[in-house]
Amino acid sequence: MFSTLPILLPVFGLALAGFVCRRRGVLGPTAASELNRFVIWLGLPALLFDIMAHATWHELYQPAFVAAFALALAGVFVLTLVLRMVGGRHLADASIDAVAAAYPNTGYIGFPLCMIVFGSASLTPTTIVTILVACVLFASAIVLIEVGLQTERAPHKLGWKVLRALARNPLIVAPIAGAAVSALHVPLPHSGETFLKLLGAAASPCALVSLGAFLAEKRSAGAPGERSALYLTGVKLLFQPALTWWLAARVFALPLTLVEIAVLLAALPTGTGPFMLAEFYRREAHVTSRTILLSTLGSLVTLSVLLLYIRRS
Repeated sequence: MFSTLPILLPVFGLALAGFVCRRRGVLGPTAASELNRFVIWLGLPALLFDIMAHATWHELYQPAFVAAFALALAGVFVLTLVLRMVGGRHLADASIDAVAAAYPNTGYIGFPLCMIVFGSASLTPTTIVTILVACVLFASAIVLIEVGLQTERAPHKLGWKVLRALARNPLIVAPIAGAAVSALHVPLPHSGETFLKLLGAAASPCALVSLGAFLAEKRSAGAPGERSALYLTGVKLLFQPALTWWLAARVFALPLTLVEIAVLLAALPTGTGPFMLAEFYRREAHVTSRTILLSTLGSLVTLSVLLLYIRRS
């Protein structure tokens, strides 16, 4: 537990700062939403663009690792989506819940934790997972949310509405633009690099402060969604790493180090992405915020047990 605590403490610290500032009135009632707007429209698009623009495709070409992690990611997402919709959730809300069950916090916890455990050998696999999560999973969820929010039933009109909405979404446009820059080998000026780094570096801290401010809002005891948050936390911390291990070790027979990296990344707590989506689309964010909090707390135990096993193997 003590090996993961120094990495998780900043996560709690930033969320706690937002919580305390909101409770004491330093941040106003719209602080969570306004901070989230900054993250959605500036911070996170800059981060996604930067990741894709600097992706070295030759180094990232690890098809077996990509397939193992992507299939586990998709399996958790689709299974949760179906179960939540069968339980009566709207497609948009079920999509956000599915992201919460499958979205590992690779950016804020994954990179430093894997560097401590595996060294520089973990950088490429962690980058691959970050791209899968931040671009592919995020984009898939946004498409489903947009479909769920459209009321037009005619298929061609529905498709046109969804495409127009996606074309205006910075979380879709930014990584596509970054991939184009990388594919065309367009060099970014130094000032542009600095601009992206400054904005991208602000995304995670602002999202965590926004999360803390949202959690500080007073709600009635036993608010709906507590059981759902516990379920999503269990899926995130137990089922996803187990499924990833089975695919990586048994199906694709990856080398032991890659198996351990994949499982450790899959076992990370839920990142702030689902909360940002819930706030951006004005859906109920209580389930996602609780899932982030509970999974981060629970990961102190689950990650510590996993690290103990990895070090003994």
